Amino acid sequence: MSKPNIAAGAEPRRAQERSPAGAAHRGEGEGLESKPLYRQVRETLIRRMVDGVWAPGEPLPSEIQLAAELGVSQGTVRKALDEMAAENIVVRRQGRGTFVARHDEERILFQFFKLVGDDGERHFPESRVLGIERAKGTAAECAALALPRNGRVLRIRRLRTFDGAPLIIESLILPDQMFPGLADAPVPNNLYGLYAQRYGITVARAREQLKAVGADADTAAMLHLEPGAPVLLIDRLAYSLDGTPVEWRVSFCLTAGFHYLSDLT
Repeated sequence: MSKPNIAAGAEPRRAQERSPAGAAHRGEGEGLESKPLYRQVRETLIRRMVDGVWAPGEPLPSEIQLAAELGVSQGTVRKALDEMAAENIVVRRQGRGTFVARHDEERILFQFFKLVGDDGERHFPESRVLGIERAKGTAAECAALALPRNGRVLRIRRLRTFDGAPLIIESLILPDQMFPGLADAPVPNNLYGLYAQRYGITVARAREQLKAVGADADTAAMLHLEPGAPVLLIDRLAYSLDGTPVEWRVSFCLTAGFHYLSDLT
């Protein structure tokens, strides 16, 4: 890789930086040559998280240690970690260092669960599993999860409640091979935490589509509504750290007393 194009007056060391040390022979640098150096560092660190070098909740080495190991400046490492913190992949703790983010209930409430009470309070609902099955995926399921035709999926149907009252009816579709044994044990309320702790799969981001729809007869019965009553449909596809789709979730939500809140920055 040629030297980065550095403007006059930039710090001398930065002009000598290359792709993160060792990335190419580990496969971490593949396809990264055209990216800014800090982005290459980010990809290297994320690959190590995917490979289980650092588990959720564990500290990363210091910026100085990472810079020395990767052969880049401390400022480049800091910029990579700042971007990862903005994406909620890592957590910065004053005086303690940088840690791989956990999928605890507080994080899920602010990053992935967007239904907020009209009083402004955030509530993490309880859940009850209504059904779970392994099956061949439909064409739509396989396409969403990047599975081969007739790939095996795990389907979970849950009722989410708040203070005992029904709030959400949701269907989840997972790639079966990624989550062996999940159907054979109790399914916890915090599924993203389970994915990370038991299977080493961290949900890093999700894409959602929202639509107001009329409740069908089954959804209406589960949510104690009249058929055709308005509900909010949330269609979410969740991705792991390396961009692999790991969960397709379709939720029908009551909005009486609740609203969907998204902070745009």
